[in-house]
Amino acid sequence: MAEKSYSKDIILVLAASFFYMASPMLVTPLITGFTESIGASAALMGLVGGMMNLVSLFCRPLAGNLADRISKYKLSFAGAVFMTAACVGYIFAPNEAVVVIARIINGFGFACCSVCMATWMSNMLPKDKIGSGMGFYGTMNALAMAVAPAIGVSAYQALGYRASFVIALVFSVAIIAVIQFIGDKGEPVKADAPAETDIPAETDIPTETDAPAGTDIPAAADARERAGKRRIELIDVKVIPIALIIMLFAVPYCATQSFLVTYVETRGLDVAVSMFFPSYAVVLIVLRLSLRNLFDKLPFRVFLLAACISELLAIALLAVMHSNVTMLISSALLAGGYGIMSSVCQSTAILLAGKEKRGLANSTYYIGLDLGMTLGPVIGGALYGGLDIRLFYPTLAVTMPLAGLVYLTAGKGLRKSAAARS
Repeated sequence: MAEKSYSKDIILVLAASFFYMASPMLVTPLITGFTESIGASAALMGLVGGMMNLVSLFCRPLAGNLADRISKYKLSFAGAVFMTAACVGYIFAPNEAVVVIARIINGFGFACCSVCMATWMSNMLPKDKIGSGMGFYGTMNALAMAVAPAIGVSAYQALGYRASFVIALVFSVAIIAVIQFIGDKGEPVKADAPAETDIPAETDIPTETDAPAGTDIPAAADARERAGKRRIELIDVKVIPIALIIMLFAVPYCATQSFLVTYVETRGLDVAVSMFFPSYAVVLIVLRLSLRNLFDKLPFRVFLLAACISELLAIALLAVMHSNVTMLISSALLAGGYGIMSSVCQSTAILLAGKEKRGLANSTYYIGLDLGMTLGPVIGGALYGGLDIRLFYPTLAVTMPLAGLVYLTAGKGLRKSAAARS
C-alpha cells in the first residue's frame, strides 16, 4: 500500500511539473508580440520578454530557503497562485504596464514552483535512484517545452493572443488541482537529524564531509543543533561549480533559441528552421529515457566529457550548416549536450547537498541556469551585431572548454582542501 501511494505521489508531482513548465512556455513566444499589439516600444518588448527569467533569478535564493523550511505543498500552491494571477493579468491587460506587472508576478511564481517541484520530487526518490528519477522529471519539463509553444502559437493563429493565454491559465490552475491529491506534502527535513549521506561512491566530485580528527559525538550533536537554527543562505557553495557548468552549457543553446531564425535568414540558408526545436525535444526525450539507468551508475565526469563533445559538434555543424540534414543532426547533438547536462547537473547538485538543503541546492542550480538563459540572448545579440555572422557559432564554442576548466579547477581546489584537513 505504501509503495502504491509512493508511486502515485511521484506521478502526480511529474504531472504538476509538466503544467508548471507548460504555462510560461506557452506564453513566452507570444508575449513580445502581444505587448507590441497594445502599444509597447521595441525596447519594452525586449524587457517584457526577459522579465520573467530576470525576476526568477533573484527570487530563487528565497525560494530555495523556503523549500527547506516549509512544506513543498504550501510553496507549490503559492507559486501556482502567482502564475494563475499572472495569466489573468495577460488575458485582461489593457496596456503594457499591466503586462510588465504580470511578468514580475509570473517570475516569482515560476521560481517557487521550479525549485519546489524539483526538491519535492528528489525527496520522494531513494538516494540510489535520484539520477534516473530526476531524468524523468527533466523529461516532463522537456515535453512541456516542446508541446506548450506549439499549442500557444496554434491557438494564437486561430483565436488571437488573449484566447491563447486562457490555455496558459488552465495549465496554472491544473497545478493547484493536481497537488491536492499528493499524499506526501513534503514537510521540511529536520536539520538536527542524523546526517544522511547522499553522494554515492561513484560520484567523482570530492566533498569535505568528514569531521575533523578529535571531534567528539556531543560536539557533533551540538553542531547539528546549531545547524538547525542556521541563517538564511543565498546559495549552496558546494553547488557553485555545477551552476557555472550548466550556465556555460545553456549559453549556446539559448543564443541559438533566440537567433537561429535570424542567423539562417542572414546567411540565406534554405533550411526548415521550424523543425529544429521539435527535433531537439524528441531526441532529448528518447535520450533521457534510454539513459535513465546510467544516470545513477556513471560518474559526473563521463557525462561532462560526452556532453562537451556533443555540444561542440552541434555548434560546429550549425557553423557550416547548409541543409536540413545538417540542421537536424545538430539539434540531436545539442540534445546530447545541454539537454542531458541539465538533468545530470541537477541530480549532482542534489547529491552534493544534504537532504535538508536540497531546496537551496536546487535554487543554486537554477541560478546558473537562469544566468545562462539570460546571458545566451545577450551574448548572441552582441555577436550578431559586432562580428561577421560566420563567426557567430565559432565564438560560442569557447563555452565548452570553459565548462571543462570549471570542473578541473573546482575538483583540484576541493582535493587540496581535503588533503590539508587530513
